[in-house]
Amino acid sequence: MSGLDWFVFVAILAIWGILVVNLILTMAGYTQYLRTVRTPAPRLPAVAPFVSVMVPAHNEGIVIVRTVVALLNLDYPHDRYEIIVINDNSSDNSAQLLAQLQADYPQRNLTVINTDAQTGGKGKSNALNLALRGAQGTVIAVYDADNTPERDALRLLVADLLQNQHYGAVIGKFRTRNKWATLLTRFVNIETLAFQWMAQAGRLRLFKLCTIPGTNYVIRRSVLERIGGFDTKALAEDTEVSFRLYRLGYRINFQPKAVTWEQEPQTLDVWFHQRTRWVKGNIYVILKNLPLLFRKVGRPIRFDLLYFLVVYFVLMASLVLSDSVFVLSVAGVAHSTLQGFTNTLWVFAIVLFVISTFVTITTEKGEMTLSNLVIIIWMYLLYSQLWLAVATYGMGEYIREQVFHQPAKWYKTKRYQ
Repeated sequence: MSGLDWFVFVAILAIWGILVVNLILTMAGYTQYLRTVRTPAPRLPAVAPFVSVMVPAHNEGIVIVRTVVALLNLDYPHDRYEIIVINDNSSDNSAQLLAQLQADYPQRNLTVINTDAQTGGKGKSNALNLALRGAQGTVIAVYDADNTPERDALRLLVADLLQNQHYGAVIGKFRTRNKWATLLTRFVNIETLAFQWMAQAGRLRLFKLCTIPGTNYVIRRSVLERIGGFDTKALAEDTEVSFRLYRLGYRINFQPKAVTWEQEPQTLDVWFHQRTRWVKGNIYVILKNLPLLFRKVGRPIRFDLLYFLVVYFVLMASLVLSDSVFVLSVAGVAHSTLQGFTNTLWVFAIVLFVISTFVTITTEKGEMTLSNLVIIIWMYLLYSQLWLAVATYGMGEYIREQVFHQPAKWYKTKRYQ
């Protein structure tokens, strides 16, 4: 084989390796789902622990009222939880809306922390740390400002946390509230079901691993205090907390019956900036924990470290190479003797992707439709390529900010009525 053929061959191995791993995770996740639906939901003890529900919010006036009202209507004992909203350096009408909510619900334990550019405005982790200082709960719950959890979500999460003293945190499932808004939100809806919560279930089944998703989760206050709170340098504070929690010997459990509905980006530019932030955040966590990869202390997070490393570096490079060779061969500039073989594998990969993804969405009522089958096909052809662009751009942004010390630009995720 020529030098180009060897590069193509290695790229094929990397791409198919990740595809097989994800397929195994999906199969394991599906069996975990079957196991979960047959298991009765956990119950709270007679005296429920006091919970502090923390909601970081920056210019969230469009959605914050709906979120707080949903939290006020949770079926968790009302005298056993408080809600702390961190109105973090907002310039919209959030402060007025939250003050009105406090007036409308004078009997409820609703606290609003209003910060300015001096006391806040330093990101989600800093906002959560501010709330943690005044929180009364032995259990901490976190919800994003665009979330409307189902009434039993908090009760199920806390009850599950109490089932095992080794659980440091329990995460729930999140669904797409605005999935019918655009084609993009249709993509995100299926991505959420197939590649976020189903992958969580698979990792739990095979490796007893889960990653905190940033919303709809509970964590023991004692654990947060042991790790020193949230890392203010981490854009992906959820993944960063997860890694530190595992290193302390705790586990994270997944309770899919605890559901929250969240608003997803409806336009490509908003989605692109949001996902770029995720990529930069995950790269920070990978590089921060990389020295632990072959040390005993890093054993609990080894699979996730390797997985993220392969996805963000090896897989991305392989996909770029594969796409480049395809374009160059079509243009007649370069030719690989493996091109016919790779085209066959590409078609086979599409078939596997479509079948496995469609199987995962059958777990949700109303999702097993012909239109979603078509959406899944387009996801492979279009949405996956968009993710490649995001990962490449995010990596470049990370290098620009960390290596060349250029200031990062923060993009607020747009909300919709």
